[in-house]
Parts: sequence; structure tokens; C-alpha cells
Amino acid sequence: MIVGTVTWILIILTLPTQNATTRMRIWRGLKGLGCAALRDGAWLLPETVSTRQALEALADETRASGGTAWLLRLDAEDDQSAAFRGMFDRIAEYTELLADLTHVDPLAENVTTANKTLKALRRRYETLVEQDYFPGAGKLEAEARLLTLEATLASRLSPNEPHFQDGQPERFALADFQKQTWATRQDLWVDRLASAWLIRRFIDRRARFVWLQHVQDCPANALGFDFDGARFTHIGHRVTFETLLASFGLENDAALMRIGAIVHALDVGGEAPEAAGVEMLLKGLKARIQDDDALLKQGGQMLDDLYAVFTNP
Repeated sequence: MIVGTVTWILIILTLPTQNATTRMRIWRGLKGLGCAALRDGAWLLPETVSTRQALEALADETRASGGTAWLLRLDAEDDQSAAFRGMFDRIAEYTELLADLTHVDPLAENVTTANKTLKALRRRYETLVEQDYFPGAGKLEAEARLLTLEATLASRLSPNEPHFQDGQPERFALADFQKQTWATRQDLWVDRLASAWLIRRFIDRRARFVWLQHVQDCPANALGFDFDGARFTHIGHRVTFETLLASFGLENDAALMRIGAIVHALDVGGEAPEAAGVEMLLKGLKARIQDDDALLKQGGQMLDDLYAVFTNP
């Protein structure tokens, strides 16, 4: 991503005439970098350390194969620089990618085919990002759509994820669920982490948690959540966090509902503009913290901050 004043680098090539393989390799290298063609044999890029190194390597290969190559540094005027930037507009490519993403059904009967298709679209997105030197809203929208689809498909591919149960959540009184032991699967991720935070913050402030390696080992006196057969799990269209909101009369809290939308999007798919950012933060926490108690403490602080922002926007 280029920020601030842009310096441009121009490569002018005369490709070797005798070696078609080399010509094709160089052309593919220029295309892979996302170069803009000013005219035949003249290719433009914004200058960074990586783009200069890549073009220097292509220039060396051209000369070694009998061609000629020059690298020129350009300091363009503002209007010319703006015109150059327009040559790197990737809106059309993102629009095409988003159109293809809308045709992916992560709930399709053939999950293997859906997974293969989505991985190909992920690679296509990553290639586009590498060539997008001035990213905008198109990148963010494509990334959010990919994350939504990937989250839904991942829930189908993981045998430990709870299945959706028919019906509606039961309603309970908070007074009947105090000083309880709560249990869920270890190695917390978004729904389990957010549900544990919700329990301790809004339902049972003196809750004690047990992190299960195997759900069949759930203690008889514990309230299970977010696994098949648990007291609180996925019901109807709700993930566990949303089931808890409904069960304890918390759906009138707009800030909690916004957090619920994020949890839903990251757990099974859906729309939530903040989902991609929250996912990145959670991945960072998971990379640093392996202990679930510590993860709940620090992840809970992040959710406290989200709740505060959503309560007082």
C-alpha cells in the first residue's frame, strides 16, 4: 500500500527475439507485478523497495537473454501523478471478484467442491491485493465477503462445531443462574470467548469456567455452552452468544446485539462491517496466548471496549 507522495519507476524493455520462453517469463513477471503499460515495451509502477528489486531482477534477466533494459525514476507533477494512479485502479477487478463470490454457496451439498472454489477465490483475492498499490473500499468489501464465506464453510468442515437446533431459546431468570460452573470446549474462539465474556459480565458475575478437552467429560453440575447437547448452543438461526442473549432477556441491549452480529458473522457467516477487524485482533491474541483463562481475560477487555464504543458511539 502506497501512502503519501508517490515516486514512479519506469522500465523500458526490448525483449530477446530468439527465446520465446524467456519473453513469456518476463511478460508474466511484469503482469504479476501489476505493471501499467505506457506503450509497447514501457511499463510503470509506483516505486517501493520491493517493486524496484523486482524490476531490477527482470531487467537483469532481459539483458542476460540478449535484450535491453533501462530503469528510470520519475518524479511526476501532481496532475500527471494522478493520471498514473488512475492506471492502477482495481475497482473493476474487485467488482468481478465480488460477483463471483456471490455465486458461492458455503451451504451447498458438495462441501468439497465449495471448499475448492472458495480457496481458488482466496488465491485470486490475494493476487489482486499484491497488485493493488492504492487499495480502497473494494478491497475491504471483498475481504469481508471472503471471511463470511470462509467462516460458514469452516463451521461445516469442523466436526467439533455445534449444529443448529430447531426451535426457539428458552427464557430464564438471571437469579436462577448465579454462582454456577459453566463449561465449553477448550481453545477458545469467537463464539465461546464472547459467550464466556457475556456470561461473566451480564449473566453470572461469579461464574466459574471449565475448559473441556472432550465435551463428553462435561461435569454433571456444569452448564454447558457451545457444543452439541449443551444447555446453551446454536438454536434456530442463533449462534450460542445470540442464544444466551435471547435466553436471559438481553436482546434489548443494542450494543450487545451489535457484538452478536460480529460473533455470528465470524462463527457461521453474515454481514458485520467490524468483523474483519475483530477477527484480526482475535488472531493476534491467539498467537500470543495459549491459556484459555488468560485469553478470556484479555479478550474480555477487548469486548469491554467494543461494548463501550457501541454504547456511546
